[in-house]
Amino acid sequence: MSHEQIRYEVADRTATITLHRPEKLNAFTHVMRDELIDAFDAADADDEVRAVVLTGAGRGFCAGADLSAGADTFNAAADGERAAARWSAGEIDGVPRDGGGTVALRIAESRKPVIVAFNGPAVGVGVTMTLPADIRLAAESARFGFVFARRGLLPEAASTWFLPRVVGISQAMEWVATGRVFDAREALSGRLVSRVVPDDELLPAARGIAREIAENTSAVSVAVSRQLLWGMLSADSPWEAHRLDSQAIHHLGAAPDAAEGVESFLAKRPAEFPMKVSTDYPDFLPHWPERPAGQP
Repeated sequence: MSHEQIRYEVADRTATITLHRPEKLNAFTHVMRDELIDAFDAADADDEVRAVVLTGAGRGFCAGADLSAGADTFNAAADGERAAARWSAGEIDGVPRDGGGTVALRIAESRKPVIVAFNGPAVGVGVTMTLPADIRLAAESARFGFVFARRGLLPEAASTWFLPRVVGISQAMEWVATGRVFDAREALSGRLVSRVVPDDELLPAARGIAREIAENTSAVSVAVSRQLLWGMLSADSPWEAHRLDSQAIHHLGAAPDAAEGVESFLAKRPAEFPMKVSTDYPDFLPHWPERPAGQP
């Protein structure tokens, strides 16, 4: 798989996606947008991939949007290649789709758990696009900033939905309204990340979590659990979760992975789950996030 602005590699049943514009602190572009979506498509299509680790090359994770076009960076009505690129992601309600949002929503749809390893500054879209990830770890050198109000913009990448659900509305408003940059310890106390580790331990920690998933769990069980945990955040009642839980337990309880899980436990041996996400994911579960009518 050939990419210009990311790197994609698979080892030990883990796909590692690395933002790769180190000379620009991995600033986000429409090329990176398309390549990230392509990489998550590849990870989902590969049954050997059990988890995805997303990180950055060099001394930063992602410095946010590439601002090299100057004042017209975000102006889709302006002339030039940059404006045309804003329309290349498609449109919604007659306006160009936000590029960071297309990545965030693709991550949200992932059938594989996504682990982010923040190896340095993550600002603007560099942090918002990661909010649909399942686990976020930070190096001690990481810095974060929801700086949009300081640029005359607003949080994008569907983060007005994700951020309050991840960190709570009060913490979300403090970070968004001030637009200030904060350190990894504040990110930890605010629940944006689940762990802060020394810089040289970051990728081993992220890949250790991925390895634990790959070696011990059913791929289909993890995929179903991921979709239901996220999808039920906006359910009207726990009865909706109970309804889908009941269907899923009825379905998976009669399937080979459940039999293998019980038999391996009783035999005190490692499980070898035979089911695959590509062929055995239950078709009765609702798609999440639900796409608006007319969106491909």
